[in-house]
Amino acid sequence: MSKRVLSIIGLIVVLAVVIASCTTAQSPGESEAASEAPASEAATPAPPPAEGYIAEIQSRGELICGVNGGLAGFSVVESDGSYSGIDADYCRALAVAVLGDAERIDWRELTTETRGPAIQTGEVDVLIRNTTWTSSRDAEWGNFGPTIFYDGQGIMVRAELGAETLEDLDGASICVQQGTTTELNLTDQMRALGVDFTPQTFGEIDPTYQAYEEGRCDAVTSDRSQLISRRTEFGNPDEHEILDVVMSKEPLGPVVPAGDDAWFDVVKWVVFATIEAEELGITSENVEEMRDTSENPVVRRLLGVEAPELGQQLGLESDWAVNVILTVGNYGEIYDRNLGPDTPFDLDRGPNQIWTEGGLLYAPPYR
Repeated sequence: MSKRVLSIIGLIVVLAVVIASCTTAQSPGESEAASEAPASEAATPAPPPAEGYIAEIQSRGELICGVNGGLAGFSVVESDGSYSGIDADYCRALAVAVLGDAERIDWRELTTETRGPAIQTGEVDVLIRNTTWTSSRDAEWGNFGPTIFYDGQGIMVRAELGAETLEDLDGASICVQQGTTTELNLTDQMRALGVDFTPQTFGEIDPTYQAYEEGRCDAVTSDRSQLISRRTEFGNPDEHEILDVVMSKEPLGPVVPAGDDAWFDVVKWVVFATIEAEELGITSENVEEMRDTSENPVVRRLLGVEAPELGQQLGLESDWAVNVILTVGNYGEIYDRNLGPDTPFDLDRGPNQIWTEGGLLYAPPYR
C-alpha cells in the first residue's frame, strides 16, 4: 500500500474520532439556552447556614440589645417592667426577624461611658441607644446602621431669663453631659460666636437635668428630642423653653460590632423594611391582606411572595418583613406611637418624614 493511501486512511480515522467526541458534548446553542433560563424557573436556594452573630443569637435564644432605659420616647422602663420607645421597638423588630419572637430580648441599659466598650467588645449584639453617628465612633466602635431619628442639638433655658439666642447666654452657666458630642458641640458653637459661658459637666444624664431643674445652671443642652422628653418630667414644664436653635447634626441609629457583615446586613434591612413599608402604605393592620392580594411587584418582593431568596440571602425566613411589620408597624407607626400627636411630646416629624413627603428617610430597593 502506497504512503499516500496510508495517509488518507489516517486522516479518515482522526476525523471519525473528532466527530464522535462532538456528539457527546453539549452544543453551544444548548449551553446558551441553559444560561438564559429565567431566574424564576431556577430552584429556590436553601438559606445559608447561620454564622457569626446570627448563629450566636439563635443558639442563645435571645437578642442582647443595648439601650438607654431612661429616655422617654426612645427607651424607658414602664411600670410593668416593659420597655417602650423608638429604640426599644427596633430591638423588638430585630428579635422578630432573627428569632421570630419580640419578647426574646436581653435588655442591657448602658451609660454614655459604657456604650462604646459594650459594642467594641461584643457585650451586646446591637446598640440602639440615641447614639450619634460620627466618624471616630464609626472607626473605633463598630458599624452604624441606617439613621432611625434625625436629631439636632438644642438648648433649654428658664423662661424667666428671656433668652432667645445663644448670644443672650453670654456669661451663663450651662449644664451638659460630660464625654459626649453635646459637650464638644457646645464649646465649638460658643467659641465661634465669641460667647463666654461656664460649663457645668456631669457624668450621667439624670444628675445633669437635676442640677438644671434645681437652678444650679441657667440652661441645659442636649439633643432636642432629649430636651423635649426631659421637660415633660419637670415639676413645672411651662417654666422652661427650648430655644429655636439647632447647633449640630445628630443622626441617631443602631450600631453593631465590626467584622460581621451578615449581621450588619440584617440590622440595615430590618430598618429599611419599616421605611419602605410606610412608603408603600403597608401597616401592621393591612400587611397580611397586602401580602395576599397586592399585585404590586415591589410589595410582593418585600413581603416574600415573590423572590423569596432575598430573605434567604440575609439568613432569614422569606416572610420576615411581614412578621416585623405585624409586630412593630412601619416607621410612621413606630414614630407616632412613641413621639407623635397622641403622646406627651407631640413632636413634629420634620426631617424624619419619608423622602416622598420631603423628609430624609429613604430605603434602597429590596430586590
